[in-house]
Amino acid sequence: MAQPLSPSSQDASNPQQRVVITNKHGEELVGLLHPVGSNNIVVLCHGFTASKNSSVIADLADALTKQGTSIFCFDFSGNGESGGEFQYGNYRKEADDLHSVVSYLHQKKYDVKAIVGHSKGGDVVVLYASMYHDVNMVVNLSGRFYLEKGIEERLGKGFIDRINKEGYIEERFCTGLQKRA
Repeated sequence: MAQPLSPSSQDASNPQQRVVITNKHGEELVGLLHPVGSNNIVVLCHGFTASKNSSVIADLADALTKQGTSIFCFDFSGNGESGGEFQYGNYRKEADDLHSVVSYLHQKKYDVKAIVGHSKGGDVVVLYASMYHDVNMVVNLSGRFYLEKGIEERLGKGFIDRINKEGYIEERFCTGLQKRA
């Protein structure tokens, strides 16, 4: 299910470790653990169509580990190296992915001090905090707050009426919604 981790067994000469965690849908979530010798850890969440390797996440991980904070960053399902299909607007599923990560880290005796999300990941961490109550600090970096703008451009005029009538919407021409590494 996942590679074994233990805060007390981290090798300081190994700056990061690849970890695979299975979410509740049976999909593999691929993450990177950046240990610094402490069981205190912060989880970093990427934005829309991004990955754990995006420059914002990498820069945050670098800055926080230099300050003595262990970091875990991962790809939401359907993004980067993680399994599953990319889905548009799947905030609840991504919150569930984050719950799988936090639960795994708790099982491995890490103390998750904060969840930090950038862009869409910022919205996911706020939703997570409203659903689960196991992390005391939530940081939303540039999360979207006015979601009406941009959706019509992607899905077309009258998309809500089509969803209400058909029960779904088929997206054929949306660029940038493919799975990215």
